Amino acid sequence: MSNFYFAANISNRYKDITEGASPIIDNWPLMGSPLPVLSIAAFYLLFVLQLGPRWMQHRKPFDLQWLLIAYNAAQVLSSLALCIQPLFLGGVGLLFSISCNDAPVVDTDLQLTIWKGTWWYLVLKLVELLDTVFFVLRKKQNQVSFLHVYHHTIMAVFTWGYLKYLPGIQGAFLGVLNTYVHVVMYSYYLIAALGPRYQRFLWWKRYLTTLQLAQFGIMLVYLLLIVSFQCTVPRSLSFFFIGNVAIFLVLFCNFYRKAYIKNQAAAHAERKQQ
Repeated sequence: MSNFYFAANISNRYKDITEGASPIIDNWPLMGSPLPVLSIAAFYLLFVLQLGPRWMQHRKPFDLQWLLIAYNAAQVLSSLALCIQPLFLGGVGLLFSISCNDAPVVDTDLQLTIWKGTWWYLVLKLVELLDTVFFVLRKKQNQVSFLHVYHHTIMAVFTWGYLKYLPGIQGAFLGVLNTYVHVVMYSYYLIAALGPRYQRFLWWKRYLTTLQLAQFGIMLVYLLLIVSFQCTVPRSLSFFFIGNVAIFLVLFCNFYRKAYIKNQAAAHAERKQQ
């Protein structure tokens, strides 16, 4: 089986934004041009921030319980399928390798499997935009926060950019880690969608947020190591990823402080006054 270098610095050869890392990827759905993904992201923002709230203003919230149960169950199963895939690739060591002064050698079948897995990961990121749409349709606009919208939008757009231009081994690790977290996250949402009888099983919400924070901390350390090991990923792109992960970390820390520490302190003060 033929082997070849999986180099990420091929971006210097691009003639235009429609030419990516491989003509194989360029011919896949959504990958020929940035317009489809950018259009989806733009319509998403327009709907959840403007059109949706206006349309729902004088309407009753939709009852989406059974749809949410099916949706969250599908997300759990899809995320689980993606995150266990590396265990069967025979290339787990490559996924978690950061010793990359030289580009790792990857056989053709393994590379195509990683690319296909990344494409399905992109599909999941686009499907996850429905999270916010469901908030709007249920008139839970208070949950359409800057953190939520920014996270969903940026993940969809930059997953496309990664697969299009730099589908390397190092970035795949970040996707696998994120998918593990989403198995837990959508399991929580699935239980919540089952109704009030199951609320007693949702005591671990704080730990879910802690897991998300740990995820971004690991990502940040990993990206810094990529820079320090001088991997073939362009340093400008690495710093761009580092900046976005740092933003996620700050936003999630702020959410954690408001949702748990501040509220806990307020509840404690209220009990003392009683």
